[in-house]
Amino acid sequence: MQNEKAVVSAQDVADRAGVSRSAVSRTYTPGASVSETTRARVMKAAEELGYHVNHLARGLVRNRSGIVCLVVSEIATPYRAMLVRWLTQFLQEVGKVAMLINTDRSDNSVSAALQQAINFRADASIILSGMPDRAITRQCYKHGQRIILINRDESLPGSLSINLDAQSAAETAVMAFQRAGCRHLAFANSLAGTPSLMKREAAFVAVAEQAGLAVTVERFGSTSYESGQILAHRLLTRQQRPDAVFCVTDLVACGFMDEARHRFAVSVPEDICLIGFDNIVQAGWSSFNLTTFAQPVERFARDAVQWLIQTEQAENGFTPQSEQQHDSLVYQADVVWRGSVRGG
Repeated sequence: MQNEKAVVSAQDVADRAGVSRSAVSRTYTPGASVSETTRARVMKAAEELGYHVNHLARGLVRNRSGIVCLVVSEIATPYRAMLVRWLTQFLQEVGKVAMLINTDRSDNSVSAALQQAINFRADASIILSGMPDRAITRQCYKHGQRIILINRDESLPGSLSINLDAQSAAETAVMAFQRAGCRHLAFANSLAGTPSLMKREAAFVAVAEQAGLAVTVERFGSTSYESGQILAHRLLTRQQRPDAVFCVTDLVACGFMDEARHRFAVSVPEDICLIGFDNIVQAGWSSFNLTTFAQPVERFARDAVQWLIQTEQAENGFTPQSEQQHDSLVYQADVVWRGSVRGG
C-alpha cells in the first residue's frame, strides 16, 4: 500500500480546488485580490487535505524568515525574565517567531549567537547581554539583519539602541538620601561591568560629589542576591558604616537588606536607607518594601518591535544611508517610593 504524502503542498490544494497555484497563494496573502468563490473553494480543499501554510518558506521567498533572535544571559533573573516576556509577547502579536539564544556574559558568546542568527536568516537580533564583535555586526548589516541593543552602550551599523537616563535617577537618589539626613553614602555594584551598571555607578558618584558627599564604592561578583549579601558584609564591617546605599539592582538590594537585618541587626530604614533599581516583583514584597527605580520594560519591548516593523515596511526596505547610521531611544526610570528610605 502506498504511503500517504506526508506534506500537503499548495499545488495539491490548487489541484483539489480546480484553481491555479497563484490563486491559493493569493487566498492566504492578506489584502491580495481573490474572489469569494475562489477563496471558498481553496479553503474547502485545504481543510479536506489538512493543508497549512509554510510561513517559513513564504518568508524566505520574500527574504524574510520571520525569526527574531533574543540574545540573553541570566534568563532566570527577575528583570531579564520580565523583559523576555514582553518581547516575546509583542513579537508574537506581529507574527514574528522569537528564537532565544542563551549566552554567558562574554562578548565571544554573543558573537557566536549572532552567527547563529545569520545562519538561520533571522530578520533581527535583540541583544540584552554583552557586546558582539563589530565584524559580526557588519555581517548582520550586510545580510539585512537589524540589531536592537537594550542597555548596551554602543552604536552599531543599522541598529536601534535603547537606554536609560542614569543621571536623573542618580539625582533623585541623592536627593532622597539627603532629605533622610544621610551623610555617608555607598554604592553597591557587581563586577559584571556592563555599560548600564557602570553608568548608574558613575552618575551617582558624580551627583553626590557635586552635593559635597563622598561615596564609598564596593563591587563584588555577579549581579545577584548572593553578591548583595557579600557587599553588605564588606560595607557594614567598615570602621565608617554607610547610612545610605544605592544598590545597582533590586536583586543586589534584596541580598544586602537581608544580610544587614539578619546578620548585623541593622534596621532599614532607621539605621540605613536603601535604594535599588529595576522594580522587580520582589521589591514590592512586604519583607523588602524597597524604594527603587522602575525600568519601563514594557515600553522597551513595544518600541523595539515597533521599530523593527517600521523598518521592514519602509518603502525601499531597510537600507541605512551608511554603516554609521543608527537610531537611539532614551527613557526615564521613574522612582517607586516605598519604605526603605526615611521620609520616602
